[in-house]
Amino acid sequence: MNLSSHIKQIEVKAPRDLGPIGLSYQFFGQDPKTHPVVMVNHALTGDAQVTGPEGWWNRFVGPNKTINTERFAIISFNIPGNGVLNSQLANYSDFHTGDIAHIFWEGLQNLGIEKLFALIGGSIGGCIGWEFMAKFGDCVERFIPVATDWKASDWLIANTYLQDQILKNSSNPVHDARLHAMLCYRSPQSFADRFLRTFNEEENLFNVETWLRHHGEKLRKRFSTHSYLVVNHLLRSVNTERSGRPLEEIFSNSSTQFYLVGIDTDLFFIPSEIKETYEKLKTAGVAISYLEIQSPHGHDAFLIEYQQMEHLLKPIFQIK
Repeated sequence: MNLSSHIKQIEVKAPRDLGPIGLSYQFFGQDPKTHPVVMVNHALTGDAQVTGPEGWWNRFVGPNKTINTERFAIISFNIPGNGVLNSQLANYSDFHTGDIAHIFWEGLQNLGIEKLFALIGGSIGGCIGWEFMAKFGDCVERFIPVATDWKASDWLIANTYLQDQILKNSSNPVHDARLHAMLCYRSPQSFADRFLRTFNEEENLFNVETWLRHHGEKLRKRFSTHSYLVVNHLLRSVNTERSGRPLEEIFSNSSTQFYLVGIDTDLFFIPSEIKETYEKLKTAGVAISYLEIQSPHGHDAFLIEYQQMEHLLKPIFQIK
């Protein structure tokens, strides 16, 4: 049975008396009542359209892909306020990623999903995944946070602060914030290999500048300033230890298999911090593995290095 992949919406209760929230989602693949369920959390400017012609991860999720829509029921929720179906989050500063994790859990309960074969998310999607695991991890068999961590580091907070200032003060906020963000998502080596200091005579700009402008304009056409402010705020809010319990204590009795995926050139969620998380949880007795993508492309490598992603993660998604 192939379920419709069009966007649906339900109303769920937000935690901490934050009121009811409209939560939109998409299903792909098989019937969740009869097949194992994979939840995919989208990245910062992504959405629930993880596969199909417009899918942002369609080389990784789809028929006979690593996350195989012929074998799995796949669900993805839109982060509230990301603009899909004109969603707004007027009081967004009152929310944190733990609240979004709770909202996703309410969504699963509403849809009758009690167990996840896997929970996977990249960047902010993985941040929400960490917070989900801290509260509702008993329902997850495999957790795969990609290019992410359980906390907002000082470096991440600094960059999201700069993003916030650009969004609030620029005359072209989404475009200009995206220019800066692309420097976080790639690496100096990636730029050097791609552009070779070449100059575009027609535009009277270096090619790296025209590339940045292209990405700024592309996002400006599909993303609102409000949505960018929402997800940027949420990104800086991640803190899986917000309850006061240390990470090792939170997960010491977890039955979930953890697969942490770092990127050797990531300037946003640096691999040394992900490795530190791995060591902490390994010492606490958690069933955990650390996997690493080798790439010049920096943080965005999980959206580029599909062969490596398949090699590293396909064994995790094998079912008998």
